Amino acid sequence: MNLIFVHGWSVTDTETYGQLPEALEINAPLELELNIQHIYLGRYISFHDEVTVDDIARAFEKARKDLFGEDGEFSCITHSTGGPVIRAWVERFYGADNLSSLPLKHLIMLAPANHGSSLAQLGKARIGRIKSWFQGIEPGQGVLNWLELGSHEQRTLNLAWLDYKTANNGFFPVVITGETIDKKLYDYLNSYTAEKGSDGVVRVTSANLNYRYIHLKQNTSLPKLTLHDNDDSLPIYPLEQNGDIKIPLQRCALEVIPKASHSGEAKGIMRSVTKRNSKNKPIVKSVLESLQVNNTQDYEVLVNKMQMRMAKVQYQSKYTMIVVRVSDNQGNEITDYDLFFLAGNEYRMDKLPKGFFVDRQKNRINSCHLTYYLNDTKMNNIVDGKIGFRVVARPSEGFAYYSPGEFRSESISVTDLLIGNETLLLDIELKRNVDVHTFVADPLAKGRADFKKEKPKGVDVD
Repeated sequence: MNLIFVHGWSVTDTETYGQLPEALEINAPLELELNIQHIYLGRYISFHDEVTVDDIARAFEKARKDLFGEDGEFSCITHSTGGPVIRAWVERFYGADNLSSLPLKHLIMLAPANHGSSLAQLGKARIGRIKSWFQGIEPGQGVLNWLELGSHEQRTLNLAWLDYKTANNGFFPVVITGETIDKKLYDYLNSYTAEKGSDGVVRVTSANLNYRYIHLKQNTSLPKLTLHDNDDSLPIYPLEQNGDIKIPLQRCALEVIPKASHSGEAKGIMRSVTKRNSKNKPIVKSVLESLQVNNTQDYEVLVNKMQMRMAKVQYQSKYTMIVVRVSDNQGNEITDYDLFFLAGNEYRMDKLPKGFFVDRQKNRINSCHLTYYLNDTKMNNIVDGKIGFRVVARPSEGFAYYSPGEFRSESISVTDLLIGNETLLLDIELKRNVDVHTFVADPLAKGRADFKKEKPKGVDVD
């Protein structure tokens, strides 16, 4: 078996892999044929601002051909940003339609930032001081932009992966992560390094490749909604579900390893492994189990095994993420808006469970993207099992404007949308209203007219 390791972001030394490669060789069953001559330690440049995830993926294509030839099969173990790098390579050079020719057989991602990291928005100067990610290296802005929650590149890759039939094409992705905080790596000025439901850098829901997508579209031809929260002044129109809720065509294996943090020699999911302790390390067992998967039946067994083990580990609250994108029916991104969560049969803000909200971030580059981090255990107790979203976008008046929109789950339970450990990609499309007075033609016979003080008529063009 050819096996290549791919490290995380801003790494400058292959010592980052610790003794995990040697530990796998020592403990591997004979049938894996895993020996040191077939293990490779990848190294890539990520700490220069001009380098992007796509650049690294292109460079990986050249490197893997040099190592294994055009069609030589191999497996890959990644850490942190290495997961998105290899996924971006798969999408760029193969994609959903050509997975059957993919030479990559196993993609085992340790603590991957598949849906980004809450730390990325802090900026490279501040992140460079956090020991849990870096060792005095100034991180590269190009990769940092990809990692920020709700980035455009992230969204594009994750939407594409919804159509992947992985195991059916002999490709077996696995996500293994932790949710333990190593107190030695705290940044006391930043609460994200001690965030519940994460390993100090990556949230479980950010790592997980089981996620869902829903598109809500505003329909202004329907009657305005009747509100129950004393705000009847708003002319709110329904947001209707446009198409089915999409989930990946094949479920991805996911495991949460006990007492594993993102990095560090004491608890790091990769660095804490030594040749001496490897036989008792759950991560070693899980990686070797993953490498032995050869068909869809094996993969289903692995998915179920990991799910059962995870149920024993995750005895506290689970968390969920919602990545919201707001745009209009003309293809414009809407960056100035407020999003409100609603609950209960009357869809009121005051019916939301106490303590459900954990965090919110707006993407700095793609400011139409807003990421919410919620306590899913509390959301499961939502009143009447109903959830709603109200969007109030600006401009809300004038010659071109938006009317507020509201989604009410009605026949959809909150558990159809929000799942513990998973992310919901939520697209909201509002109608862009254009007033009829935006363009008017006057008969010449009526003479000239000054329209500097023209006011909207309050009637939409369509």
